[in-house]
Amino acid sequence: MALEKLHGPLPRVAAIHDISGFGKCSMTVALPILSAAGLEVCCMPTAVLSTHTGGFEGFTYRDLTEDLPAFAAHWKSLDLKFSAIYSGFLGSPQQVATVSAFIDDFNSPDTLVYIDPVMGDRGVLYSVFDDAMVRGMRELCKKADVLLPNMTEAAFLLDVPYDEGPYTEDGLLKILKALADMGPKKIVLTGVSLDVDTVGAACYDAKTGEMSLSTEANVPGQFHGTGDVFASFCLAALERGMTLKDASAFAVALTRQCILRTVARDTPRREGVDFEGVLPEMMVRLGLV
Repeated sequence: MALEKLHGPLPRVAAIHDISGFGKCSMTVALPILSAAGLEVCCMPTAVLSTHTGGFEGFTYRDLTEDLPAFAAHWKSLDLKFSAIYSGFLGSPQQVATVSAFIDDFNSPDTLVYIDPVMGDRGVLYSVFDDAMVRGMRELCKKADVLLPNMTEAAFLLDVPYDEGPYTEDGLLKILKALADMGPKKIVLTGVSLDVDTVGAACYDAKTGEMSLSTEANVPGQFHGTGDVFASFCLAALERGMTLKDASAFAVALTRQCILRTVARDTPRREGVDFEGVLPEMMVRLGLV
């Protein structure tokens, strides 16, 4: 982009995630994707791990719960303003409460709150979570402008049985409306499909009542970190002015490209997907290059 077209500071995002030193997920996914999208990312790490927890054993875990209030207080003293607050993996109900307070302190009419209620997948909670975490996350989700759950997380948030699909449009709309009734203004629900050969996302705008479904051909297998990749692509598109419908389709398409590159490279699935190679395409689609 020509320098004469640049004006003012970059949109600023507060990203609240854990950091895994190895295995692409959470902050190590959000930071490069959002930065490549032309957003300034301010990182608030909730924990530091040697690897992510999916498929690895013996990983180290340093809980940073006690550091978060001081982190927020220092940012407040600097009078930082955010275009977006993006909450991902939170390790405990105490961290949920701290992030809730952070949202109250830093939210403004010009700020959008994105919450990815990371709790589980394939119908089960992650081993580090329990019912107290689910209850806390339900309260936090009330503060979301954009909520980004997968089907498992939606089931736990709504306290309904998990359905592995395929789904019907009427069934998806019922779930989306129930999530919106919790408070979020917009929902992007991932891991949905109307048949066994496709997978993607359904989005819903509570103000307009519009639902849209975006799917791509399914790539068999489990790919770690795709939820974080999808959420980061979606946030980037929304912050760059796309509609909810277009941002959801954008994220579905690019996430699939990451998966296809991973399959082509034949890299171990637990290490995460090849999102790095898709960043140039993302930048082109966003009109940044």
